[in-house]
Amino acid sequence: MKIVILGGVAAGAKAAAKARRLLPDAIIDLYTDDTHVSYSACGLAYYIQGNFTDYRTLLVRSPEEFEAQGIHIHLLSKAIKILPESNQVLIQDLKENSAYLTEYDQLVIATGARPVMPPIDNINLKNVFTVRRIEDGIKIREKALQSKHATIIGSGYIGMELLEAFVELGLKVTIVEFAPFVLPVFDNDISKLIQQQLSSISRTRFEILTSELVTELFSNEQGEVVGFKTGTGKEFNTDMVVICTGVKPNVEFAHDAGIALGETGAIKVNKHMRTNIQNIYACGDCAEKTLIIDGSKVWIPLGSTANKEGRIAAINLSGGDEDFDGVLGSAVVRCLSLTMSMTGYTERKAKAAGFQPVSVSVTKNDRVGYMPDVNNITLKLTADKTTGLLLGGQAVGAGDADKRINSLTGALLGRLTVEEFTKNDLTYAPPFSPAIDPLLNAAQLLLEKIKKD
Repeated sequence: MKIVILGGVAAGAKAAAKARRLLPDAIIDLYTDDTHVSYSACGLAYYIQGNFTDYRTLLVRSPEEFEAQGIHIHLLSKAIKILPESNQVLIQDLKENSAYLTEYDQLVIATGARPVMPPIDNINLKNVFTVRRIEDGIKIREKALQSKHATIIGSGYIGMELLEAFVELGLKVTIVEFAPFVLPVFDNDISKLIQQQLSSISRTRFEILTSELVTELFSNEQGEVVGFKTGTGKEFNTDMVVICTGVKPNVEFAHDAGIALGETGAIKVNKHMRTNIQNIYACGDCAEKTLIIDGSKVWIPLGSTANKEGRIAAINLSGGDEDFDGVLGSAVVRCLSLTMSMTGYTERKAKAAGFQPVSVSVTKNDRVGYMPDVNNITLKLTADKTTGLLLGGQAVGAGDADKRINSLTGALLGRLTVEEFTKNDLTYAPPFSPAIDPLLNAAQLLLEKIKKD
């Protein structure tokens, strides 16, 4: 059997490694247009910050290590056309600027996603960056160490991580967000709280511009960015700009081959990660997901999900029978002293999905008040008014916000009602939580609200 894998960061590398363990005699070829394979893209912001200074720390497995296992890695090799009728893929060799066909018995598409570039005049100037690959991280860190001011366009997860990185490097930072508040994936009230808490610790190290967009970049005679203009006519100086306005799946060549896309625009797959064409699988950021809560289709590109999907694809193309049921959209991000985390539906998205959402927010200590490292966290829980079903949660604070969200994910997976969740037996000791954990406190208040209303 010959297995061809297109893409090699998280999902593709995982699929290759798992397939080799299951099929020791298979021929496995992995093609990627990248210069590296099998690395932690999620760690780029921490490399930029200087948590470690050797970018090779991000590499999970080298091409040589793959080759030692009989997995053939083809770097700078881009898939440009799939020919399902002949079980072939047309590969462009980016080093030699040539093309050739390779055959497959089983094909895995793991081509990931690419940055969305907003309509900004002069966006192609020098020192304007995106964050997706190892080279991006290297170039951004090199420039940051030579700069005094950085501009971040977009305030999603990566934007928040870069804000921390640049501040810790001693740069002044301006972050520009089109939405009314930062981290617009959260509900507005939580995003507003995040912004307020960030602003309270800025100490003039950074400024946040919301309900604003960058329309034009300015350059010097060397073609380097030196400033920008906003939609309201404000002008700012800067030494570098990082675009963090989101990503979109790399699916065009797959669609051209007749592979169906889902309603989100990513590749449509079933629980086995199979596409609509026999012997072709898709996984990772190029593939559509199912939201476990209600079975709706979503596209949430996360490294943790990509690894799980790559494993499932490998199992099933090897003759196995294992399902990937979907995601909850669980995520966490740190920015300076704040942790921000969420899972499941926000109140806004639950309403759009047809539920009758009801929510409560509480602000509590994350551990007993007399402990020296106590901090506040704010939790927002959302449930369906009609059924009492838990739908999601959001948390922010200097305390352990993420562990409360991690506790909630099990309840969502088990489709617990709020009343059922209030019976949860969470751990307690003064260094870890109050006697009644903030999560249970919020759940009790939510149950009272549901019954009262």
